[in-house]
Amino acid sequence: MTTPRPTTELTADEARRIALRAQGFLGAPDRRSGVRGILRHLGAVQLDTISVLARSHELIPYARLGAVGRKTIETAYWTTASPEPTTAAAPTAAPPADPHAFEYWSHAACILPIEEWPHFAFRRRAYRNRPHWNHELPDGTYAQVIKQLRTEGPLTATDLGGAKRTSDWWDWSGTKVAVERALMYGEVVCVKRRGWKRVYDLAERAIPDTLLHDELDDTECVRRLVRLAGQSLGVGTRADIADYHRLKGEQVDAVIADSGLVPVTVEGWGKPAWADPAALETPPRGRHRTTLLSPFDSLIWERARTERIFGFTHRLEAYVPKQKRVHGYFAMPVLSGGRLVGRVDPAREGRTLVAKQVMLNGPKALPAVAQALVEAASWVDCTDVRVERVDAPDLREPLAKELSRILG
Repeated sequence: MTTPRPTTELTADEARRIALRAQGFLGAPDRRSGVRGILRHLGAVQLDTISVLARSHELIPYARLGAVGRKTIETAYWTTASPEPTTAAAPTAAPPADPHAFEYWSHAACILPIEEWPHFAFRRRAYRNRPHWNHELPDGTYAQVIKQLRTEGPLTATDLGGAKRTSDWWDWSGTKVAVERALMYGEVVCVKRRGWKRVYDLAERAIPDTLLHDELDDTECVRRLVRLAGQSLGVGTRADIADYHRLKGEQVDAVIADSGLVPVTVEGWGKPAWADPAALETPPRGRHRTTLLSPFDSLIWERARTERIFGFTHRLEAYVPKQKRVHGYFAMPVLSGGRLVGRVDPAREGRTLVAKQVMLNGPKALPAVAQALVEAASWVDCTDVRVERVDAPDLREPLAKELSRILG
């Protein structure tokens, strides 16, 4: 691939601010569009099983909008929109409601805007064409799952006959293997989560006809996702753009020249970059959010990019043996003033939010970290905050005093 000569040069600070605005952390949030607006703005919201303060897909809108109710978040993702009547004529059978989102494999398992269904056709085709993973699928099970969904409507794997053969988490039943395979192929859709269980339905029912049959070729799909990634990042390297929806580098290379993104150079990055042209039209200005960030937040989910933009090294240690953890089980970076100023490993004990471990980038970070802790505590109905450990012991007492001041 021949990269056009960049015509725009950005300082590292300009690139950081562009990225913050693109991710919804700079400037007043669009509260009218709410959680659905955040989803469409980001293009993907990652799901994960870990729940400390809340699950990650709840933390994403919280970080941008503030204390939006957790039930409101779930409702916004998964409820359907009933079409407005077109005439005042006598009532007839109501047309089917349209969903706002679906779950599929993007950066990982993600909630995606429903209008992006056609742009993942390339991935559905790839799953159909590659060898199956090492799970047995008894004869007739796949057809039986499809028949049961068609007859009974949306069901969980348990409803379909059981998700597991034994208590081992990886030991899926034939039914679970079949319905997950159908999900990957696009014959079945996850239309919502119920108690963290996927609820499956047939794509022919769950996806609007205008989207279901809009099958784009692979190049069109990838071009669209590259463009979306560039818009959601504001500015990024080839690796950043590829990582956003987990594309291959060569897929990005094949379409980036006609994706609508423009080549730029960024001070200190050392690699070619591309930007959303709309992000370059006006300088980023506005209010910065102060908040705790999920490790699965799209602002920071790519660790090399986080280090490049913020000079901040962060790792998720939930799957690291306890004795080898440095920052804690679910350490959440603290964003303030457009910088990552520390991290907190939270837990909940009744109505108390416990900061099991806190790292501060110096005394100046104290007010921001305290504010982020108190706001997060209030959001999850905690009335107190307790600090157990601060990496710089001399800052523990000042942090406790700042928390007491805010809590009153």
